[in-house]
Amino acid sequence: MALPKRKISKSRRNMRKAQWKLERPSLAECPQCHEPKMPHRVCKSCGYYKGKEVVNVE
Repeated sequence: MALPKRKISKSRRNMRKAQWKLERPSLAECPQCHEPKMPHRVCKSCGYYKGKEVVNVE
């Protein structure tokens, strides 16, 4: 079993763990109903994608 030759310092360990952060998903405005939506996805409120109705929302 492999073992480390040197102890990893707290600073180096914390720098590595600093990359595990959450990011808020980016939102785009729907050109039809002006509601916020995820980019490259069908709008949940109106059902349009790229100017065409894809899903019939009632």
